[in-house]
Amino acid sequence: MKPVAYPEGTARSLSRSLRVYHGDHVRKAAMDSLYARFLRAGDLAFDIGAHVGDRISSFRRLGARVVALEPQPGPARALRLIHGRDPKVTLVEAACGDSQGSATLRINSANPTVSTLSGEFVDAAHGQDGWREQVWDRELTVPCSTLDALIGEHGLPAFIKIDVEGFEAHVLAGLSQTPPALSFEFTTIQRDVADACLARLEALGPYRFNVALGESQQLAFPEPIGGEAMRGYLHDLPHDANSGDVYALLSR
Repeated sequence: MKPVAYPEGTARSLSRSLRVYHGDHVRKAAMDSLYARFLRAGDLAFDIGAHVGDRISSFRRLGARVVALEPQPGPARALRLIHGRDPKVTLVEAACGDSQGSATLRINSANPTVSTLSGEFVDAAHGQDGWREQVWDRELTVPCSTLDALIGEHGLPAFIKIDVEGFEAHVLAGLSQTPPALSFEFTTIQRDVADACLARLEALGPYRFNVALGESQQLAFPEPIGGEAMRGYLHDLPHDANSGDVYALLSR
């Protein structure tokens, strides 16, 4: 296969991502403290939408084994350079959704961290404050797996991180089992996606929820709350809260 030629803007943006996501030691410590609530040495973690692998690095610092999916060729190549020699990291250059096969990835060359499989996400971002300069300028057909297929191959993980820019509900639709904990990203331009994710998890099992806004790595509530309370919290957020991660914990 011929090597893919990446636009200059993509190379610059990947370099920026590597500095931002791997170069801040305070951020790394906060991330490790957060994920230590969910992972212990020897556990298995899935990273769905790994981008340049800062979460993989955190999971490995905690001693967990990692299966990481990233469908974009540029970030996937960066992952192979950073983590490819680690025998406890399995890298899969693929997307994740509600069915196996292939999917169309909409690539934002200038800001690949918001590349997405969701046309609805692109539509929701159009004209919104904080999103007006974002342009999805290329499309690429990528392989697509499901969480159930990954679990069948690698086992049930202790924790799943899902960050797929508006495609989170599709990823959870491909899950029929109940991992002890997981997180999914939400955005204030698509609160309905968060609603669908919460509904899916409530249908799967007795999950309770917490949330970290932005990249704070700080949980908002001292104890997990119910799904209805989390819906209310997310819908009451101002638009400029922008995004964050909802954490789901299985009640025993």
